Amino acid sequence: MTLTRINPSDLPPQQTYTQVVVATGSRWVFVSGQEPEDINGNLVGHGDLAAQARQVYANLGRALAAAGAGPEQVAKITIYVVDYERDKCLPIIEAARKTLFGDHKPADVVLGVASLSPGYLIEVDAIAVID
Repeated sequence: MTLTRINPSDLPPQQTYTQVVVATGSRWVFVSGQEPEDINGNLVGHGDLAAQARQVYANLGRALAAAGAGPEQVAKITIYVVDYERDKCLPIIEAARKTLFGDHKPADVVLGVASLSPGYLIEVDAIAVID
């Protein structure tokens, strides 16, 4: 599997993601939105975006591993955040994201949403490409 990352010079530079990712591989892995739940389905970190983000990325890592994929094979993620405010939320989300992805920067989109499941503040899905 190969991911080629492209940040065109005529698009704004990005610190936390890649503008374009070209994925080459034989298998695609689609991971459903991971919620801030423990193994028993209980909400983790009620009202705490940082705790919920850590749980979401931990769950995403486990989901990828179940498919034989690693974080470095993720081409794209979508991040859904309740009442998203960039300056307030993005640093918290990025700190949690680094726990899974380190310096790997898949393409991404952050969507502010009105609500998720009651009490849930964040959800993340992913697409990975593996051989």
